[in-house]
Amino acid sequence: MMLFARLSRVVFSVIALALLGSLADPAHAVTIDWVTVDDAGNAADSTGYGAVAESFRIMKYEFTNQQYTDFLNTVAATDTYSLYNASMGGDATGGITRSGASGSYTYAVKPNMGNKPATYLSWWDGARVANWLMNGAAASSSTETGAYTLNGAISGAAPTRNSGATCYIPTEDQWYMAAYYKGGSTNAGYWDYATQSDTAPATVTALPNGDGSAGSTGNFANYGSVVGNVTTVGTNGGPSAYGAFDMQGNMWEWNDLHGAPNSSRGLRGGDYYQGITTANSRAEDNAASEYSGYGFRLAAPVAVPEPSTSCMALAGLACGGYSLFRRRRTLI
Repeated sequence: MMLFARLSRVVFSVIALALLGSLADPAHAVTIDWVTVDDAGNAADSTGYGAVAESFRIMKYEFTNQQYTDFLNTVAATDTYSLYNASMGGDATGGITRSGASGSYTYAVKPNMGNKPATYLSWWDGARVANWLMNGAAASSSTETGAYTLNGAISGAAPTRNSGATCYIPTEDQWYMAAYYKGGSTNAGYWDYATQSDTAPATVTALPNGDGSAGSTGNFANYGSVVGNVTTVGTNGGPSAYGAFDMQGNMWEWNDLHGAPNSSRGLRGGDYYQGITTANSRAEDNAASEYSGYGFRLAAPVAVPEPSTSCMALAGLACGGYSLFRRRRTLI
């Protein structure tokens, strides 16, 4: 019965999101896959992380170069808020180039990099994407208000998420639950790795097109510099219990570690370059830091809100070495 109920909610959600997706402006639509993380009221693990009071959605994959390019081409002709890092174009891990002059910048995805995670992203970049999506994802959609009130800031104390946000950077507990919780009840326990395993995943190798060799199954992850670069999302082994891919390796992902205003924010999951991380591995960095292994995925409420006020209106049926710019991380 529990499995049937979960499947029923998923089917309803897909239908609702498809209807909402049809209302989005096709010129600016950003297709996003969401998975539902239920079992609300679950117990935390022995480290005190993972308990979440309400069910939520989280992106199935890390935010990709194609998605970020669509965002840049809509809002960053001048790039007032430093949304583009030059290493996106100059570094092998980066997947986006920029041309033109300020006021008429245009952005393009590098060959074969569209479905790889966007890199060199700060917490502030993720917050602006969340605002933009929440406000309709059009050229006129504000990046400064919505989920977060940013007021033009690109550094300093990262603000608290606003009440009623319908697209946002997940809390650390939400990210942790989506990655490691076994699911199926409120006391199911946690895996050590986000591939539904207590055994360290094997490292993938990269195919000529940059896909991970494991596909979307098995206990694999992109880490340890064996691949030496980011790989296509969803091709580096099996997902978490809720269906979210690459929460182990590929990219460190931003979370709202503090929640309250603070200059630093949390990171989870590890990246393509370093050794394997476990559920006990946490990191913290200045929210303005940008690095070849920093990216994000967004979260959203389960309830489908009005299309005029939510990134969910754009969701649709989507089924379909260290850089010179590296910033110091503090492992905690």
